[in-house]
This record gives sequence, structure tokens and C-alpha cells, in this order.
Amino acid sequence: MSENYQKLIAAFTRHLEVERSLSIHTIRAYLGDLESLLTHLEAIGVSDISQLELVHLRSWLANQQIKGGARTTLSRRAVSVRLFTKWAVKNKYLAKDVAATLATPKGHRTLPEVLEIADAKTAMDSLATRAAEEETPISLRDVAMVELLYATGARVAELCGLDISDIDYDRQTIRVLGKGNKERTIPLGNPAMKALNAWLKDGRDLIKNSVSGNAVFLGARGKRIDQRAVRTVVYKALEAIEGIERMGPHALRHSAATHLLEGGADLRTVQEILGHASLATTQIYTHVSTERLQKAFKQAHPRA
Repeated sequence: MSENYQKLIAAFTRHLEVERSLSIHTIRAYLGDLESLLTHLEAIGVSDISQLELVHLRSWLANQQIKGGARTTLSRRAVSVRLFTKWAVKNKYLAKDVAATLATPKGHRTLPEVLEIADAKTAMDSLATRAAEEETPISLRDVAMVELLYATGARVAELCGLDISDIDYDRQTIRVLGKGNKERTIPLGNPAMKALNAWLKDGRDLIKNSVSGNAVFLGARGKRIDQRAVRTVVYKALEAIEGIERMGPHALRHSAATHLLEGGADLRTVQEILGHASLATTQIYTHVSTERLQKAFKQAHPRA
């Protein structure tokens, strides 16, 4: 890639990191999309970003589609390039915002995997039984992590980032740092609070060392636990449920949201708990609940 384009990527990276305060994963996705666009521009003879036109962007997206890009990926790339051109105009790389009128391909929204309430209970009971049998700090930690993920609908990164000072015992809540460095407070139920207390009282002190800091959840060597380790724990916990495909932590988040709605919580409350920027993101769970309702009706009603 030309030196000009490499400098452009470096400047845009600084913007995303410093001014936008986006997560590592979001920045990686935006930069991947920009690199894809710039590679395409070089291939079609556009050597300077000032020469960028709407037709070039359409050509890039069409090329992605021909290569088999999913509609959700194309949709994200259109959003990425609109963010980039807006920034490029503001910083005098472009004379006009050529992506302002670029249509966003509508992605097919796949409904998330959701556990039945009874299955979630089976997974939790299985973990608790294992902890009682093993009596190890790690088993206490695993119970607390899975209970917390299901109780709060928190993201894995939010769970990993929890500090001891983020727990409010009086109000029975935790404070998490979500996407865009937005803080939110989430209530905990009694089972999750009980599991968390058991880990902090009888497990954490046996693992902690000089590198533990204030992290709530620790890996086997005492460091703050990483996301991969949490995912492994959840996969293993959900293996206790018969007849389901391999499910990870996000299934617990989806399940928490769906079970809240089915229990009578309103959309705004669920939006607050999950930390969704847009209510439209939360609304997908109403479709999940409708599907589950229809399935239950067909199974149970004699005239279905």
C-alpha cells in the first residue's frame, strides 16, 4: 500500500482511539474496512484519497458482494466508510462527503440463540454441584462468573473488567464499563450475589497474588481473567444441557434479555440493563419472545 494511504490509516487510527474512545474490536473492524477500501482504490488506479468519488465506493461494495460478502458485512462496511469520509472532509482530505448518500445494504438480522429457563437452571445447578464436589477456588469462581453473566446480561469484556469497588453490596448491584466507555449499574439477583460472595470469601484469596490488583475474577495464575478463559468456562457449563448446540457467553446475554421481557420487564429497562445505545437493538428480543410463544403454543395447545 502507498505511503500516502498508510499515513491516512495512521491518522484515522488516532482519531478512533483518542477522539472516539472506541473499543479495540470496533477500531479493528473500522480499520479493516478502510484498508479493504484503499486496496480496492489502488487496484482501480485511484492513488490519492482526494480523487475519491461515490462511484468508487459503489464499485468497492459491489466487489465485496461478488466475493461472497454477507449482507451484514456489507452493511457494516457502508457504515464504516461513511464515518471515514465524514472525518476526511473535516480534516481536509476530501473536498466533499462523497459517502453521505451511500445506501446501506440491509442485513438479515438473525435471531439470537436463547436458553429455556429450565435449561439455564440446569446449567447453574450443574455448576453448583461441581463446585460442592470439587471444593476448589476455580470451581467457586466459575459458578460466580456464569451466574453473573446470566443474571446481568453483561458482556464478557465487562465481566473481565470488574473491580471489587464496582460491587455495591447494600443495593445488590454491580457497575460495569460498557462500549464507548459508558458506565451503567446492573442489579443482581440473590443466587448471583450468593455465588459472588462465596467466590470472594472462600476462593479469591487462595489465588490472588501481587499481580491481581482489584480484579474481581482471576485466572489460575492470579492475573485478571481474560475473555478466552471465561468463554471456555461458559462452553463447559452449557454442555450440561442436553440437545443444544455449542453455546457461549452471548447466549447467556441473549437469554437474560429474553427472560426479562417474558417476565414482564419493559424494553427501556432491558435496554438500560444490556447497555444498548439504540432501542432498536433491544427490540430484536421481542421477536425472539414471539417466536418462543408461538413454539410453546404449537406444542401445548390441542387446537394449534
